[in-house]
Amino acid sequence: MLQSLKNIYRLGIKEIIGLCRDWLMLVLILYSFSVAIVVASKAQPDSLNKATIAIVDDDRSQLTQRISDAFMPPMFLPAKQIKQNEIDLSMDKGENTFVVVFPPNFEKDVMAGNKPEVQVNVDATRMTQAFTGSGYIQQIIQKEIQTYLAQGQVKPQAEFVVRNRFNPNLTQAWFTSVMQLVNNITMLAIILTGAALIRERENGTLEHLLVMPVRTFEIMAAKVWSMMAVVLLASAFALIFVIRMFMQVPVEGSVLLFLAGVALHLFAATSLGIFLACMSQNMPQLGMLLILVFLPMQMLSGGSTPRESMPDWVQDVMLAAPTTHFVEFSQAILYRGAGIEVVWKPFLILFLIGVVLFVISLSKFRKSVA
Repeated sequence: MLQSLKNIYRLGIKEIIGLCRDWLMLVLILYSFSVAIVVASKAQPDSLNKATIAIVDDDRSQLTQRISDAFMPPMFLPAKQIKQNEIDLSMDKGENTFVVVFPPNFEKDVMAGNKPEVQVNVDATRMTQAFTGSGYIQQIIQKEIQTYLAQGQVKPQAEFVVRNRFNPNLTQAWFTSVMQLVNNITMLAIILTGAALIRERENGTLEHLLVMPVRTFEIMAAKVWSMMAVVLLASAFALIFVIRMFMQVPVEGSVLLFLAGVALHLFAATSLGIFLACMSQNMPQLGMLLILVFLPMQMLSGGSTPRESMPDWVQDVMLAAPTTHFVEFSQAILYRGAGIEVVWKPFLILFLIGVVLFVISLSKFRKSVA
């Protein structure tokens, strides 16, 4: 038993030394846990940010001026006043994504209850801004009209105030940075472990290990713990220095508890990496398998869209994926400050999934080297 532990330790050290000599993998690790997180959080693909908007005001009333002033940063750039004959030219040049046209006598018709129409021209070639921006414009116009009509009237006895917990300003970077870290942990764990095994096979050193007094279990366990240690250390660096210190994203819960959960997830993910490497003959094949496995796990685990919005059968199938439980306790700990009394169930399920994946991968690894 003691000799087996020594073999696992020494073989793991060998894996870490081999990884340190692979400068391309080191660059990938450094990029994935630093630049990639910052870029993903700043891209803001799902929210409106500094959209260009113009106003054609044929009414020139106090109400239309009030609505025009309501389009403010960071969602919109300050609204520009243009003429009716400049709409098509400005949108063709890409100068304006939205053009709002107020008809004559707009304020008069609103006060009379005639429900006048407001034309909103949208440049649909800018897909993200077109879909979200039109909804924001409608909400802003309705809110300003209601506020304008309510002036001078008796104020209601009760006023409803909405406050957003954990993320008061709905800053998207707070969400995307953590989810990007979660995705990169899974991706790197699979890639590094699978690449370590394929590198042994391509260099011919796997056969050298098999003639040594070591077992296949010790070889696989060494690859698992060594890559777990590398990714866990990189995860701690990204969470503490990149997300918390550089990006100023608050972390509500315990960092140590989160890293303990990361270790459980890495146990499952690295075992999956060994399995995919046994199914592949070279790195290109591993990359193709990674796309087929990782992308569905990422999209359906709840990190991109809520699981509640998915079909029931998809939710049931994804319970067998380690990323589902990883995302669940990551959001609970880092967003809501949950303790072990809340996240013990996904921890336990993730450990059981890791054991099953390890046993299956070990069986496949033994057959592949037999």
